[in-house]
Amino acid sequence: MLKQIIRVAASVMVLAAANAAHAQAARDTISIVGSSTVYPFTTTVAEQFGRQGKFKTPKVESTGTGGGIKLFCMGVGPQYPDVANASRRMNLAEFESCSKAGVTDIIEIKIGFDGLTIAHSKKAKPMALTRKQVYLALAKQIPDPSNPTSMIPNPYRLWSDIDKSLPKTKIEVLGPPPTSGTRDSFHELYMENGCRSYPWINTLRSQDERRFKRVCHTIRDDGGYIEAGENDNLIVQKIEANPTALGIFGYSFLEENLAQIEAVKIEGYMPTFETISNNTYPASRPLFIYVKKAHMKVIPGMNEFVSEYLSDKAVGAEGYLAERGLVPQPKADLAKTRADVKAQKLFRP
Repeated sequence: MLKQIIRVAASVMVLAAANAAHAQAARDTISIVGSSTVYPFTTTVAEQFGRQGKFKTPKVESTGTGGGIKLFCMGVGPQYPDVANASRRMNLAEFESCSKAGVTDIIEIKIGFDGLTIAHSKKAKPMALTRKQVYLALAKQIPDPSNPTSMIPNPYRLWSDIDKSLPKTKIEVLGPPPTSGTRDSFHELYMENGCRSYPWINTLRSQDERRFKRVCHTIRDDGGYIEAGENDNLIVQKIEANPTALGIFGYSFLEENLAQIEAVKIEGYMPTFETISNNTYPASRPLFIYVKKAHMKVIPGMNEFVSEYLSDKAVGAEGYLAERGLVPQPKADLAKTRADVKAQKLFRP
């Protein structure tokens, strides 16, 4: 009886191993999820990669940075994505979630830069804003003008309520949802910067980070800010229909839609290839992809796909991604990125 039990157990283990091997071999297409901002760049690389004929064209899905990293971090194996696009760095909480699910060996790859822009319909008059004005327009609570060390519900309804030099039009900004990396970047690049212009809030950052983020990151929910999902095309349609409304976009998307929309000047600078690459545009940000090291030797074409992504013809100064609106890294930075990937240096937040 004991021998029979041992034989059955051994058969089950062999079958399980065979099924696992089959599952690994069953997927011959790279699976990529994540940022809607990075999506067009990765899709372009995937198409170029697929045309070479050696491997299948990777499957790329636009889920938003937060949603993509959540899927990426669910586990190791063919049922989970291989790559996550991200319009911001993976944070500590996400990394810890990955680690708990066994996704411990992650390679971070910076692919270039983007500018986080605010734009309006070409039908509207040109507009210029500061990041403090953006904060005052969109924060749920703001410092009391009569007592700046206390907070009050946002009283501003028109842009001219904030500054008489601004248009006498309703504050209405369409932007990304909380799951989007663009939303996280908006908090950091616009809301925090404007918020920190008040000395006591700037000091609060080192004293009580949780309260600081609550003060600076909480967006109004009375119609001044409208969550428009991950579909940037929908935002374009809405601001075309309502020329007084503004929309939040990555620079690459702005470039693709210059016939319909125009950027707002931020603190004297327009978003351009040059102002983003030299960091004079106030709201520039790095873009990333994250790769599972455990999948590099298992999923066909993973190493070759990463090599294509980091090639001069893709991310070089005159590469095909620059034509799509990606702002390349300086040569020295790109060389370091390539060296880190070659050495399979692991990501740590």
